Amino acid sequence: MILNFALIILGIALLVWAADRFTDGAAAVARNFGVSPMIIGLTIIAIGSSAPEIIVSIVAAFNGEPELAIGNALGSNITNIAFVVGITAFILPLQVESKVIKREFPILFLVTITAGLLMSDLQLTTFDGIVLLVTLVIYIAWLITIGIQSSKAKEQDRMIEELVDELPDSMSNQKAAGLIVIGAILLGISSQILVYGATQIAREFGVSELIIGLTIVALGTSLPELAASVAGVLKNDHEMAIGNIIGSNIFNLLAVLGIPGIIASTQLESTVVYRDFLVMFALTVALFLMAYGLRGPGRINRLEGGVLAAAYVGYLILLYFQEVPKSQQPEKQYSQAYSTLFSEPANRIYNG
Repeated sequence: MILNFALIILGIALLVWAADRFTDGAAAVARNFGVSPMIIGLTIIAIGSSAPEIIVSIVAAFNGEPELAIGNALGSNITNIAFVVGITAFILPLQVESKVIKREFPILFLVTITAGLLMSDLQLTTFDGIVLLVTLVIYIAWLITIGIQSSKAKEQDRMIEELVDELPDSMSNQKAAGLIVIGAILLGISSQILVYGATQIAREFGVSELIIGLTIVALGTSLPELAASVAGVLKNDHEMAIGNIIGSNIFNLLAVLGIPGIIASTQLESTVVYRDFLVMFALTVALFLMAYGLRGPGRINRLEGGVLAAAYVGYLILLYFQEVPKSQQPEKQYSQAYSTLFSEPANRIYNG
């Protein structure tokens, strides 16, 4: 058990480090070839921040454990909103003014509703995966178009400028290519380590891979968003906290959820739709009401941050009480005892 938890910690640490190296290399190559900072910020950095979830989803699906990938997608979105935004706002109230954020909120709603409709039949099929990944391509193309238009109009958003400024100032193509190769290799290795440790823990505790994906894996792969959001708000970059979450959640629903469907059609547990998806949707609505600012700048205060964090704790408690292994439930133990004391002797008497 200790070894499996150690594997998860090691896998998450390597996964985050590899994703950062891969993003730095890809962004450096794009910058060297004259790609605008706006496009780099909206695409490469956005994809890089979701790379841990995406790679884990690919590995889990290929290993025949799509429930882990699905749990990671929904659980990461729940963790991002309730835990990451909640903790960040509790540390310091968030002010939201970015045009990019207000522009992408409706897209997050549209993507969330689309994912819910596709899963409503309790299946994640190849067709569903294709729809989600095609939508991802359209979304990225739209981001690039917006980036080009903003660059021409010289209206680069401050949040995007801050994202790009955190990248290395200059890097040769050779060094950037090396980072891309190293990052890609370590992403594969670390995700294998993480998935293996997670599945072993699921078997030890007698719970499904879905629950491990919703909790341990989702929390681990959301740690970079937590670090980025807290660092941003401490530097008075409030838009970073929300913008990072919105972009990550969109990529999680389109890429992380779409990949398992492409690789192998999956029958979903009813709780995925009627519990986990509904919790994620409710939290998305709550974030919108708190942050959008219908009549001016949006603001998430400490009380609202505390409510979000409390909602995350409540969700974990709900999972615990609903997913206790049947063999550990008192009703099952009583039933087994009754069968041993009465049913088996009765059968022996009946059979002579």
